Amino acid sequence: MRYIEEVGNEDAYQYPSILRNYPLISAIIAFSIAQSTKFFTHWYKEKRWDARQFIASGGMPSSHSATVTALAVGVGIVEGFGSSTFATALILASIVMYDAFGIRLHAGKQAAVLNLIVLELPEEHPLSESKPLRELLGHTVPQVIAGGLLGIVTAVCVCLINQSSGRTFNV
Repeated sequence: MRYIEEVGNEDAYQYPSILRNYPLISAIIAFSIAQSTKFFTHWYKEKRWDARQFIASGGMPSSHSATVTALAVGVGIVEGFGSSTFATALILASIVMYDAFGIRLHAGKQAAVLNLIVLELPEEHPLSESKPLRELLGHTVPQVIAGGLLGIVTAVCVCLINQSSGRTFNV
C-alpha cells in the first residue's frame, strides 16, 4: 500500500506486485549470488568450468542458508522483527540451516561409505553396476555461516538500494 501512496495510482501497477516483493527479491538474489560463487570457486580449485555448479548442492557458501536468511531478514525489515511473520521465517531458516549442516551432511557421508561398499561387491552382484550415490549433499558449519552472512548482507543491500531509489516494496 505504501508504494501506491508514494508513486500515485497510475504508476503503482507499472510493475507486477511480485517484482516489488522485497523479501522474495532478496532471497532470489542471495541464492543467485551463492550459486554463482560456487561456480567460480569450483573453477578456481579445479581449473575447469562446470555449469552443474549453478544448480549443485553442497559447497561454499550454502545457498540454502543464504536464501532463507535473506528471506527472514527481508520479512523482518518489511513486517518488523517483532512480527509473527518474521518469527515464522526465522524458524524456517533455522530448520533449513540445521538440516544443511546436520542431516544432509551426514547423509552425504553415508553415501560415500555406501559407494565404497558397492565398489567392493563382486561383479555378479546385482548392485555392483548401480550408479554411485551423490556424496556432496550437505554443508560444513563454516559454509552454513557464510551462507547466512551472505543472506543478511544481501537483504540489507537490497533494502538500501530500494531506499535510495525512493520506492518501497509491498508490505
